[in-house]
Amino acid sequence: MNRIRTFYELYRIRVICGVAIVVIIVSIAVVLRQPIATPRQVQTIAPPVVEHTTDTPALPTHVFVDIKGAVKEPNVYEMATDARVKDVIQRAGGLLPEADETQINLAQKVTDQMVIYVAVDGEQTTAIAGNAANDSPTKVNLNEAELEQLLTVPGIGPAKAAVILAYREENGLFSRIEDLLAVSGIGEKTLERLSDYLEV
Repeated sequence: MNRIRTFYELYRIRVICGVAIVVIIVSIAVVLRQPIATPRQVQTIAPPVVEHTTDTPALPTHVFVDIKGAVKEPNVYEMATDARVKDVIQRAGGLLPEADETQINLAQKVTDQMVIYVAVDGEQTTAIAGNAANDSPTKVNLNEAELEQLLTVPGIGPAKAAVILAYREENGLFSRIEDLLAVSGIGEKTLERLSDYLEV
């Protein structure tokens, strides 16, 4: 009987130890299978770089030039800022045969609102090119002007002034500027050039 009890005690101890060992092994296996936590990386976001630019106003690339006088097509033309007087004359169709080229500076650079006046041969004028920002020219009254006053009008020389005075003396006062078309030597283009300087 004592032998049986002793055997039972030894067997129970072995069973308990075996179970304990199995539990320990399983616990270790479970622990080893769990992933090792790694420290979380913190991403640093740099602030956006703001580029400071200075807006430079764009320079004008074109100017407007008014050409009058003895050219084929007097008008206001849009020209490049580096254009010269000769370029404007070419845009206006070129000079008329009676144009006095000696009074023009063909190499002069144009400016915005510039006025170019091309005189005819024998015309007394000093205003060849100027700026339209100046005051408008004083108009000469066709019905009151004498020879000296008519000669101040760009485009009217001594011969043309004498013809105008003779026509007025013979036919009476002008009722409108367009009556000049009846004067010998004055056509529509000439009238267009003179209309800025004459009145009735």
